[in-house]
Amino acid sequence: MSINQENAFKPSLSLVDATMIVAGSMIGSGIFIVSAEVAQMMGSAGWMMAMWLLAGVVTLIAALSYGELSGMYPKAGGQYVYLREAYNPFVAFLFGWTQFGVIQTGTIAAVAMAFAKYIGYFEPALSESSYVFGIGSFHVSVAQLIAIASVVLLTWINTRGVQNGKIIQTVFTFTKIFSLFALIIFGFLIGAKQEIWDANWQNAWSAVQIGTGGGKELSVPVVLSGLALFGAMAVSMKGTLFSSDAWNNVTFIAGEIRNPQKNIGRALFLGTFIVTVIYLAANFMYLAVVPFHEIAFAKDGRVGMAAAERIFGTGIGAMSIAGMIIISTFGCNNGLILSGARIYYTMAQDGLFFKKVGNLNRFSVPANGLWIQCVWASLLCLSGSYGELLAMVIFGVLIFYILTILGIFILRKKQPDVPRSYKAFGYPVLPAIYILVAFALAVLLLIYEPDYAIPGLGIILLGIPLYFIALRKK
Repeated sequence: MSINQENAFKPSLSLVDATMIVAGSMIGSGIFIVSAEVAQMMGSAGWMMAMWLLAGVVTLIAALSYGELSGMYPKAGGQYVYLREAYNPFVAFLFGWTQFGVIQTGTIAAVAMAFAKYIGYFEPALSESSYVFGIGSFHVSVAQLIAIASVVLLTWINTRGVQNGKIIQTVFTFTKIFSLFALIIFGFLIGAKQEIWDANWQNAWSAVQIGTGGGKELSVPVVLSGLALFGAMAVSMKGTLFSSDAWNNVTFIAGEIRNPQKNIGRALFLGTFIVTVIYLAANFMYLAVVPFHEIAFAKDGRVGMAAAERIFGTGIGAMSIAGMIIISTFGCNNGLILSGARIYYTMAQDGLFFKKVGNLNRFSVPANGLWIQCVWASLLCLSGSYGELLAMVIFGVLIFYILTILGIFILRKKQPDVPRSYKAFGYPVLPAIYILVAFALAVLLLIYEPDYAIPGLGIILLGIPLYFIALRKK
């Protein structure tokens, strides 16, 4: 039997569960890889750490700001609802469309492929180079099938009720946090070398681009200053900010969290704070264990692998990181799959998405939304272009974060009497700082990464005709 009422969601998730969804959705494979690009673009230890710190601070400001909105509208759909209330259904639809078209589903596909890629590390027959089907230039690899199988499995588990997804999320997130802390501690105790640390911190604040950001070393390093420095920072922040992204996924499942007015805000702060501390500690460990040039030009950008091999040796080190990434990506995807379908459910309730997606199954979850999300994410796994799609929407993601936090200012005037169990920390200064930083980053991405930013804007704008088509059908 289908159930449509908002209150049919069962509020069964505790503060710990919600915090694990925040942290688990954030930690994927980025912390093991992104530092290479940052090191190439910024050229020194001080600037590399500054990019991670700035990303952490900006993410914390955004999470604390979202606490006010989550207290005002503790409903399924989260950010979609905030945009609808602050602006109108049109702006909210553009967000929901972009989430379904690329952001949520593209992230699920990319994380699933990372999971499959490291499964192939243990068994080469399961790798990306093993093809099962091909027509012309189009090939389907064993790794792609494993990626799709993992998405289908996690989707099926989550259609059986939020309790199942909760157990996976909590177990896998605790495991990867413990594993990361173990790697950091062993790095400092076993792998750290004073001479490496000292060498890495010489000229710590010399901003010099030494690579392309894509792994290729420049023959002549470029000293950065003025607008070129800000451009390099934008490219670096693209990686550090989006290694910390998906923290807002917990707002999508507000209808299933106990005492959501209080617990969503708390979970947003605790989850983002825990991950920021882990990311900073991991990068300090890299600088204590791995020479800076090796961080910048680690094979395939695998800084985590380079560090683990120096700590534990080639065999055990590589296997330990591969195992950690398998655990990390599987848990990360569970959080993304669990939360994403709740946006489409709310859109369907507004008459702006497939009608059946607005129904809950006998386990009180939006199973139709989960399966539609699964199908599209699986197709993106087969397309082989999910990485490019993700790069395109980085610009769009920033735009929607800016609009949402700007919505706090609008709603203070528009709906002053709506109860607020939290108020944005540091309002109006910290939310305004976030808006300025994110806006500057978006502009810099348009200038320095136009191949990605402009198509990303195009994907959002494609939602305009789709909105009016949806309205006609409604």
